Amino acid sequence: MVLPKRTAETDHPWVRANLSQLPKQGLLVSGPGPQLVQDESGFTLIELLVVLVIIGILLAIAVPSYLGFKARAEKSAAKSNVRAALPAIEALYSDKGSYVSATITKLKASYDAGISLATIKSQSGSIYCAQAVSGSRTAHRTGPSGAITLTGAC
Repeated sequence: MVLPKRTAETDHPWVRANLSQLPKQGLLVSGPGPQLVQDESGFTLIELLVVLVIIGILLAIAVPSYLGFKARAEKSAAKSNVRAALPAIEALYSDKGSYVSATITKLKASYDAGISLATIKSQSGSIYCAQAVSGSRTAHRTGPSGAITLTGAC
């Protein structure tokens, strides 16, 4: 470390004591003004490659897990959308005595504005098929007593 020339400002014992605690690299105090010392610190190529390998390993673990989670979420959302529409469909049947007038527009206007079905078809007055889509997954129920399934369509 280079200390400044002794002057009236730097001759004080406190200034001398604190100047000796300055870091070895950084600013040079002597000369016409402060100058930066050449600092060759940084990351080596090997360190950067190790970081990239670690990130690659983490991605190799996380991406398949995320895709599996996304597929399960789409299945659950499609089933849930069909299940959420069933009370409105049954309320329409109890009012009209038939599923013939069951349309998404009528169900939203009269019974439940939050219905998110893709299609609803009345195969006869006593049977309907409600279908919902979430992402790439489709769920449907042929009712009134069928189960919600992910295979096939209305």
